[in-house]
Amino acid sequence: MLTSCDSRNVWLRPFRFLSGAALVGLVSLVAACGGGGGGGSSSNSSSGGSGGGSSAVPSPTQQPTAATAANTVGVVVNRGLTGTLPNIPTVTVTICVAGTNNCQPISNVQVDTASFGLRLLASAIPSPLLNALPVATASNSGTLAECTAFADGYTWGTVRPADVRIGGETAPNIPIQVIGDLNPGTVPSACAGFGNAQNTVQDLGANGILGIGVAPYDNIGAYYSCPGNTNCVAATVTQTQLVANPVPRFGTDGNGVILEMAPVSDSGAPSATGTLVFGIGTQSNNAMTASQSFNTDSWGRLSSTLSGRTLQTFLDSGSNAIFFADSALPQCGGNLGTFYCPSSTQSFSAALVSNNGTTTGTATFNVANGNALLGSGANYAANNLAGQFGSSAALDLGLSFFYGRYVYYGMDMTASGGKAPYVAF
Repeated sequence: MLTSCDSRNVWLRPFRFLSGAALVGLVSLVAACGGGGGGGSSSNSSSGGSGGGSSAVPSPTQQPTAATAANTVGVVVNRGLTGTLPNIPTVTVTICVAGTNNCQPISNVQVDTASFGLRLLASAIPSPLLNALPVATASNSGTLAECTAFADGYTWGTVRPADVRIGGETAPNIPIQVIGDLNPGTVPSACAGFGNAQNTVQDLGANGILGIGVAPYDNIGAYYSCPGNTNCVAATVTQTQLVANPVPRFGTDGNGVILEMAPVSDSGAPSATGTLVFGIGTQSNNAMTASQSFNTDSWGRLSSTLSGRTLQTFLDSGSNAIFFADSALPQCGGNLGTFYCPSSTQSFSAALVSNNGTTTGTATFNVANGNALLGSGANYAANNLAGQFGSSAALDLGLSFFYGRYVYYGMDMTASGGKAPYVAF
C-alpha cells in the first residue's frame, strides 16, 4: 500500500486506496519513487483549455451539514494513529455480534468511496468481541477468508457476519472482513502477488476501511476456503457471503451517501472535519443539490479528457491526493516522492463524461506545491495536493478534491429494478 524511497520518514509517501474492482480496470498501478524535475510520467501537458497550466481558481467553500441527525456521522482528518499520512478521513464504526448488544465502537476507520465493504483490523477489535464474532465457512466447511487487492498492497483475513452501526444507522448481520486474524503463512501466492500486506495499523494507517462506493457487494475480492485455518484454496461463494457495503442495508437511507468535507486553507491545515450523510433525498438534510451528476459503471468509474488524453476517472476519498500524470509539473522528490511541487499553484480542468456517454461536465482543481501544503510535516489536511501515482491512463480525484464540496454517491440499485450508480458534486 505504502511506497517510499526513504523508509525512515514515511508520512509523506504517496498513499491511496483503490478497490479491487477498480484495480482490475487500470493499468498496473505501481507507485513511483523520488525524482525532481518533470520526471515520472509519459504524458504531455498543454496550457489552458481542458488541460492545465492556468492560474489558480478559487477553492470551493461549501460547509458540511451538522453531524447531529441519526443519518450522519462526523468525519475527521488529523495526524491519525501513526502520524504518517496526510488526508486520511476517518469515522467511528460500531460492530456487534449479530442480533445482540455485544458491541464495540472502533474509531479511526478510513472512509473509502472507491471500495466496497467494511474491513477492520483484528488488532482493533477487543479480544472478547473478536472471539464472539462467528467465522463464516465455505462450502467445504473451511474458514472463509478474503484477499482484497488495493493499488498499494492487499488485506487478508476472515469473513465474519456482524451488525454494523454508523451514526444512528444499522446494517444488520452483514459479512465484514477481519484483517490480519490468520497466520501470515496462509496468504495464497496469488494474493501475495498484489504487493505488501496491509494487515497492521502501521501498514494501514487506520483501524480499518469503510468501503462505501456504489457497489452493494465486494464481488471482485478473491475468496478462499481455509480448512483448519491452513492450506487456503480458491472458493466460490454466494452473494450472501460476499463482504457487503453496509449502506444499502440501511433501509430508508440506503440509496446513497454524501461526503461533505469542510473547506481548508489553500496553505494546508493541521486537521479538517466533515460529515458523512446517509441517504440522498430521503431526509431533510440530504437533498440532492449537486449541479453535476454522472452515471458510472458498477464500480463508480466514468471518463474524462485532460490535456488531450482520455482517462478513466473516479472520485475516491480513499486516495490522499489527486493523482494524474503530467510531465510538465515538477515532482517534489525526496520524502515527498512523486507529489507535485510547482513553483506557483496551477489550475486544471477535466472534461467529464458519464459512463453512458449522455452527460458531460467539468471537474476543476488546483495543484499547489506539496512541500508548502504539508508544512514540512505540520499539516495533515491539504486541498490542492496532487501527484503522479499509478497509471498514466487514470485521473484519481482523491480527498484533495473533496474539501469544500458535497460529493454524492448513488448506490447501484439495478439488481432490484432501481437506479443505476452515479456520482455527483
